[in-house]
Amino acid sequence: MGESDDDPEILETSAGDFRLLEYRLRGGGREWSVRHVGAILTDEDETRAIVRKTNRLPYGVSLWPSAIALGHEVAGRAGEFRGRRVLELGAGAGLPGIVAASLGASVVQTDKDELALHLARRNAESNGAAVEHRQGDWEQWDDPARYDWILGADVLYGDSLRPALRRIFEGNLAPGGRVLLADPHRPGAVAFLETLEADGWRVSYTKYDIGEGDSPRAVGVFEATPG
Repeated sequence: MGESDDDPEILETSAGDFRLLEYRLRGGGREWSVRHVGAILTDEDETRAIVRKTNRLPYGVSLWPSAIALGHEVAGRAGEFRGRRVLELGAGAGLPGIVAASLGASVVQTDKDELALHLARRNAESNGAAVEHRQGDWEQWDDPARYDWILGADVLYGDSLRPALRRIFEGNLAPGGRVLLADPHRPGAVAFLETLEADGWRVSYTKYDIGEGDSPRAVGVFEATPG
């Protein structure tokens, strides 16, 4: 899917209209394409995204390095997602869940923000991926379903949100289910994962370098399985 300066695709929001950019992920002989308002690949990019948030543009309509890393991880595990039920938390632009759905998973993508869900839906449709989209607040979670995989890209940033996320992990994982989280090594996120491990969860780690140039962003993808 291409784009041109003469006829750009636009995301209309209450904070203004934003030109959508395109990111293409390739893996396992396949390719996926998602639209976003800007890629967050450096600390400077992240600072700009926080400034944009003051204009009510949600974080999820940007493309974050953790989503790219998690998308690559899912793409490399095609056989582990086929026929599985998948819940994606904080889906944003939706890249990891779209990859999972394209590999044969039954995917539910959730986000608290309606605009982010709108973008995730547009991206799923443009990739021909059958994905269910639901608005959801982690602190007022009411989904009783069980999932084989729970995915989250950069969802561990907030101290107050981590207890709610742990309740979701424990309440919504099917027997034998696994959690797959990507995070740019934020201190609070690492401490949370260490707490899971201390409580008997098995946690493994894969490192990705996301971005081009001399200073790519280091992202960890963590697989967590209840003990």
